[in-house]
Amino acid sequence: MVSERSLAVLRVIVQDYVSTSEPVGSKSIVERHSFGVSSATIRNDMAQLEEDGLIAAPHTSSGRVPTDKGYRVFVDQLSELRPLSPAQRSAIETFLGESADLDEVLGRTVRLLSQLTNQVALAQYPSFGTARVRHVELVGLGPHRVMAVLITDTGRVDQRIVDSVAGGDPEQLARLRERINGELGGVALADAAGSLGGMLAHIEPGDRVAAAPLVASLAEQVAANRHDRLVMAGAANLARTERDFTGSIFPVLEAIEEQVTILKLFGELHLDSEEVTARIGRENAEYGLSETSVLASGYTAPGGSVARLGVLGPTRMDYSGNMVAVRAVARYLSRLLGDDNG
Repeated sequence: MVSERSLAVLRVIVQDYVSTSEPVGSKSIVERHSFGVSSATIRNDMAQLEEDGLIAAPHTSSGRVPTDKGYRVFVDQLSELRPLSPAQRSAIETFLGESADLDEVLGRTVRLLSQLTNQVALAQYPSFGTARVRHVELVGLGPHRVMAVLITDTGRVDQRIVDSVAGGDPEQLARLRERINGELGGVALADAAGSLGGMLAHIEPGDRVAAAPLVASLAEQVAANRHDRLVMAGAANLARTERDFTGSIFPVLEAIEEQVTILKLFGELHLDSEEVTARIGRENAEYGLSETSVLASGYTAPGGSVARLGVLGPTRMDYSGNMVAVRAVARYLSRLLGDDNG
């Protein structure tokens, strides 16, 4: 069993290694930290940590670095997370408070989180499997053009320009708007495709030519919004930490860009909007991400569903600071979306 002092030694090894990226030796621990014991005693503690698999010696150095297991023990021992500074909290409120819709909110969220953590920031769109159509708006843009706007109860807004003769006839456009909302209003996205499939038969014969391209566009919009997807920012941060990866960083970049891998990983995380979950190193091996750590929290989306928000980076990261940032941004995002849709 690891002693309290050995755990304290592990903590400073993690902190010093994260800060300097250099292996940590007993001499530097004694010089930089107030343990009140000799270098020999610290070496004994380090020997115990190494025997327990919590630290290891790189082949080129007499110092030690944390293992995945060591990082896991370090994270599990974090009893308290230091709060964000007033300046950081103000930056979150100012930057995210200026957002207009869900797309912009999430885009700003990942850019901000990436800046706060210097990691890749990822946000999952709310699950649209349970989303419902709140409203469809049709806006005439000219004699043959209409903007079709699909709005869900999760705050998602999807708009497309459609070629339709209804654009030049306000009365016809109003009839179609009323008919489409009558059919789709309050319908789950999962069921909306079926409603749209039979909609033309319920539209007045004289309006069907104008309605057909609008119905087809809405069917595409519904299909696009049913799929889970991510928004991300900060991929360049991986390049700046490339030396933390023994192999190429390209498989990690590919996993992020393809999204499917990250969505599967996120799907296995049991989250709420109060806690931060960490998956470290080899815990991510089945996803091809064995040299990365993922810190994630849940945020409450409109309608009460919980979606994921987090960061991904090398195992050598500032776990405490990054977990604080993820938790704070997730909490503010929940409040912001609740305020906007309450």
